[in-house]
Order: sequence, then structure tokens, then C-alpha cells
Amino acid sequence: MRINTNVAAIATTNRLINNQDDLNVRLERLSTGLKINRGADDPAGLIASEVLRSQIRGISQAIENSQRAVNVISVAEAALNEVSSLILDLRSLITHSANTGAISQSEIEADQLQVDSILEAIDRIANTTSFAGRRLIDGSLSYTVSGLHTSAIARTMLFGARVPEYGATQVTVSVIQSAQTAQLVYAGSSINHNVTLELKGTEGTELVAITSGSSVQQIAANINATTLVTGVSATVSGTGAGSRLLLNSVEFGERAFVSVQPLEGDFIISAGARTQDNGQDAGVLINGQVAAFNALTGLLRANGLDMEIELTVAGATTIGSTDFYITGGGATFQIGPDVNPSGQISIGIPSIGTAHLGDVQNGFLNTIRGAGRNSLVGGHATEAEKVVVKALNQIAVLRGRLGSLQRNQIETNMNSQRVALENVMASESAIRDADIATEVAALTRAQILVQSTTSILGIANQLPNNALSLLRS
Repeated sequence: MRINTNVAAIATTNRLINNQDDLNVRLERLSTGLKINRGADDPAGLIASEVLRSQIRGISQAIENSQRAVNVISVAEAALNEVSSLILDLRSLITHSANTGAISQSEIEADQLQVDSILEAIDRIANTTSFAGRRLIDGSLSYTVSGLHTSAIARTMLFGARVPEYGATQVTVSVIQSAQTAQLVYAGSSINHNVTLELKGTEGTELVAITSGSSVQQIAANINATTLVTGVSATVSGTGAGSRLLLNSVEFGERAFVSVQPLEGDFIISAGARTQDNGQDAGVLINGQVAAFNALTGLLRANGLDMEIELTVAGATTIGSTDFYITGGGATFQIGPDVNPSGQISIGIPSIGTAHLGDVQNGFLNTIRGAGRNSLVGGHATEAEKVVVKALNQIAVLRGRLGSLQRNQIETNMNSQRVALENVMASESAIRDADIATEVAALTRAQILVQSTTSILGIANQLPNNALSLLRS
């Protein structure tokens, strides 16, 4: 029995301290809801939890970015929808103005005024549609190119490209098959009997009457008088007895054709019995990939490059290659949790202003203004319709690409990221979050132990008094 050192009290005090520490831990976990509040609680668990927390933040922001990208596309889509409606109104006005047998010149002029007003509205929409202060469809989000040889390439529309942060993407356009018009050849220098030809082309069919004794120049003039109706033009090659009559489709490509069928008399084509010929599309490789070409215009979507390209006649009919460079631009959306190319998508949104809708061959939308070469008051309803049809198709293609980007990439990515976020949060919770039921049970145990240890410590502190009782005795 000792009085200098109360071993029992010291041991009980240690137990009380341990129990008190355990009680404090349970109280802290229940008050924060976390099993790991500091590194000492679980060093390995803390590291794993912080890694998962970082991933959660990245995924959450990626989902938010994706939703914002959807909002941007929705704004652009709404504007494009309105432009599409306006272009449909243009087509109605053009068709109305072509009814010259039933309307007056003043009505055509009134139609032209409406056309001019619609074109101004399209330009206004193009220049004012914006999101968070950034214009969307005025060309601000189009890709920038350099080194474009306009003698070979008339126009490019870039919808997607991978451009290095510091550098440029080279695009090589190689024509391996020249574009051709359809062609039939009449080898005679004149005709010595009356002939009636059924002439067919891309635009339609017309009967052409040729009188006996007509020269090839006169035959060509008769055929060219029907060019707008048939889409077939005639030229004379050579002179005198060696002259030939060349019948060509106005347009290039496999869809273009020339057909000549004599209904009265003989009209012998040099090729023999063949009375119809079709044109040929340009055969083009872009960065080694086969582009889908229709006449002079082609599409390519491969290896991160999504583009439409229109060649000039010289470029499409000459075998060879030309290069240009994509130096930047486009709209980049960060839809993945990691900032790298695999977590990003880019799209180029070209200008939909009237100076950019249409093509080089038929003209652009601004050419149907009152002072333009395809105006209604100038009697160019046929040409104006071609321009409008092309512009309408371009708007539809752009809307389709934006819709595809939203549905197939952004929205599917959001769905995938939401599932990933759910699983990662569940994993992080299993590591860091406190199990309330377990902690409540542990708290109750700790409270009982603290109370009982406190009572025992009081008893242990009374043990030296037993020695005093012994001395008294």
C-alpha cells in the first residue's frame, strides 16, 4: 500500500483521457457528418478522398459547362429558325414575281421591296444574335484560315477542326479526277433538212426547230435561246467544214446531263447511237481522305475535320493539289472534367449574313437585292430561286450540325457525366462520410465509459486514505 504514487488513479486517469478523446471524436463526427475531419483521422483515406473530391469538382463543372453550351446552341438555333422562315418568304415572293403573265410591273417592284426588307432583317439577325455579349452567327465563331488559293478554292465552310494551341492545321486539297459537264458533239457544219429536236437538260425539256440550210452557228443560237429552260448551252468549235457543235450542260457533275432526241429529221451525234451524256463530279482527297463531292462542292468529316468546300471551275477541272491552313477560331466547349482535347468539342459557326449565303456559281443572297444581278425587277427570278434554294439548304445544314452536336455529343456527355458524378460521389462518401448509426452507438458507449471512468477515478483517489486509516490504528 503506497501513498506517494497512486497507480490505480493514474491508470484510471489514462483510461478517462482515452475515453474522453473517443467521446470528442464521436461528437466531432456527428457535428460535421464526416468520418475524416483531419489528416490524422485516416491519412490514406484523406488522400483518396481529396482525389475523388477533385474529380467531383471537375465533373460538376463539366456538367455546368455542357448546360451552358446547350444554351448557346439554343440561342443560335432560334435565330437560324427565324432566318429559315424569312428565306421561305423570299421563295414565295420570287415565285409570285415570276408570274409575269398575271401581275404588273408595280407588283414585281413591290415584291422586290419586300425582298430587300427581308434581306435587311436577315443581316440584322446575323449581326445582333449574341450570348453573354458574344455574337454567334456573324462569323465571329468561324474558323480562320490563311494561304487559301482563291483561284482553286472558291469557298470553305469549316464546322469542326482540331487546331493546336500554338500552331496551325494544314489542309491539303488534291483533285484526282476533274469535274466535267455533260457534252454531246454534232460534227456537221450545217444541216440540209428540217429537224425538230427534243432537247433535255438538268432544268427541263424543250423542242428546238432547225430549218434546212442552218449553219452550226444558227443551230447554236436556237439552242442557246432555250438554255434557261433546259440547262443546255451550245458553242461552235472550229471553222468552215471542220466546225463542230458542242452541246454542254451548264452545270458540272453527274447529275448534269444533255439529251438530244430528233423527233423529225436526222441529227447525228458524233458518238454514234448515244444521244445522252452525263457530267462528272470532281474527285477530291482532303488530307488523304476521300471527300463526298457533288459537282464542284464537297463534304468531309474525318480525322477531326468537318468541312464543306467549293472549288472554282479552274480548280475542279485541273488535276493537282493546293494547301491552306486553319489558324484558329471556332467555338470550343469544355464538356469534360479534364482540360485536354479529349474533353473538348469545337464547332465553327459561319456568318449567315446575306453576303455569305449562296455560292459562287449562282450568286449569294445579297445579289437578289434591287440593285443586284439576280434581282426580281431585273427579271432574274429563275436565278434568284437558285440562290434562295442554296441558302435555305445551307441554313438547314447548319441547324442540323448544331442539333447533332447538341444531341449526340453535349447531351449524351451530360448524361454520362451525371452517372459518373453519382458513382464518384458515392465512392467519396464511403471513404469520408460518417455512418450516423454507427457513430451514435459509439457516442453512447463513449458517454457511458466517460461517466463510469469518472466515478472509478473518484474511488481510486480515495485509496491512499486506506493507508491513513492503517496509521490511525
